[in-house]
Amino acid sequence: MNWLTLLMFLPLVGAAVVSVLPKTNEKAAKQAALITTIAVLLVTIAMTLNFDRENVGLQFVEKYAWIPSFGINFAVGIDAIALVLILMSTILAPIVVLAGWNEAHGGRWSVKTFYILILVLETMMIGVFAATDLFLFYVIFEAMLIPVYFLIGGYGTGERAAAAVKFLIYSLVGGLLMLASIIALFVMSGDQFGHTFDINQLSQLQMSSTTQNLLFLGFFIAFAIKAPVWPFHTWLPDAAGSASPGTSVLLLGVLDKVGTFGMIRYCLTLFPEASKTFTPLILILAVISILYGAFLAIGQKNIKRLIAYTSISHFGFITLGIFAMTSQGHSGAVLYMFNHAFSTAALFLVAGWMISRRGSSTISDFGGLQRVTPVLAWSFFFAGLSSLALPGLSSFVSEFLVLVGTFTRYPVHAIIATFGIVLAALYILIPVQKALHGPTTPGNENLKDLNLREKIAIAPVVAIIVVLGFYPSPLLKIINPATTNIVAQLGFTDPAPSIEDK
Repeated sequence: MNWLTLLMFLPLVGAAVVSVLPKTNEKAAKQAALITTIAVLLVTIAMTLNFDRENVGLQFVEKYAWIPSFGINFAVGIDAIALVLILMSTILAPIVVLAGWNEAHGGRWSVKTFYILILVLETMMIGVFAATDLFLFYVIFEAMLIPVYFLIGGYGTGERAAAAVKFLIYSLVGGLLMLASIIALFVMSGDQFGHTFDINQLSQLQMSSTTQNLLFLGFFIAFAIKAPVWPFHTWLPDAAGSASPGTSVLLLGVLDKVGTFGMIRYCLTLFPEASKTFTPLILILAVISILYGAFLAIGQKNIKRLIAYTSISHFGFITLGIFAMTSQGHSGAVLYMFNHAFSTAALFLVAGWMISRRGSSTISDFGGLQRVTPVLAWSFFFAGLSSLALPGLSSFVSEFLVLVGTFTRYPVHAIIATFGIVLAALYILIPVQKALHGPTTPGNENLKDLNLREKIAIAPVVAIIVVLGFYPSPLLKIINPATTNIVAQLGFTDPAPSIEDK
């Protein structure tokens, strides 16, 4: 069995095991889910060690006929970018299970159902990054909505039903636009070399500039909604504000990366000329996302909505790096996807623990936590510093690469985007001051600090943020050959630095 098929199969086996456990044995369901996600992570690490980082093509390729009459195959394979995102996903899964040990209690359905949904979602997270058949990608892209919808609507808080429906509607609309483009590609492939959904063959299609532009928009809008990029972002604050912390980690840490991954894998590869045509517009949208998300985050009173708006700003940076069309920008964007997942995970997990203890998500209700719960308070402070890209932490490296890579080709956009860093200091340090310092807010006097399980859950997140802040080389050695190849295939070379004599 191929590495990727094994990875996609294991979570489903775990979900099947959980499904046959007694409904009343909640502890066994949690343990089975944790063991399964750890097993998936170990297989992913083994696959990573067998990955040839100098090979810029697809590796671990596997292909089986699925619906032969339509040229549809179960086809999987990964390049360096997909590998990094699968590794990111499988690291986060056991952390989410362990950190949210009790967050399924009080949900609309059983604890067992919660973990079945998580495991099914993990299979889809791996599959969506590994698919090399466009139809298979679309099926998984849309099927991912189902477990997320039920996780938000069944185990969230507040207006969870409305948030789940809004998330579903936005995603379905984007998916339908992409489906129209996929059908058009399928029809054109039949006219040129035989009906197929294989992305390598589809990248060779000949089409007019008008056709390419229209099909590009179908894909890009779907990915911009998923990412999300302004002005397609409005579902995110509601979804993240209502979802449980663990669901929010997977939503913003993994699922939203499908959008930015799709921009690289499909928009740039299938529609290279349209990508160049729309680059000026997309760069403007990216810069607006950076500033807009940051400004709205500053004024937030709800801690989960604050984190959601910071992510809109971060996804602006990722999109900026992708469409800067430089190898540094691309490498920074891919590294940013990985690093953002863990800085966001740290924020949402710690915020979730704060909310569960205080019974409130209002930032002003957490005053003086550093005196009562020092480990919890410092964990939130550290997570905030990672989000604002403090030098020495992982986000700084990726943000620096994105800005440098953008500046060499689009200096004005890079300079304006840099203001997002200043705003980041405000949207992080102001809530840190309100929540952690000052007099202890009445009701916080007897709050409990992090327990051993919570410390174990947050420890690997902190370790990754610190290690990659000082030593990002292991990931960049995997990422750089792939991103350099993509930029070269698009016909770009990195601008050479010039020195003008005065």
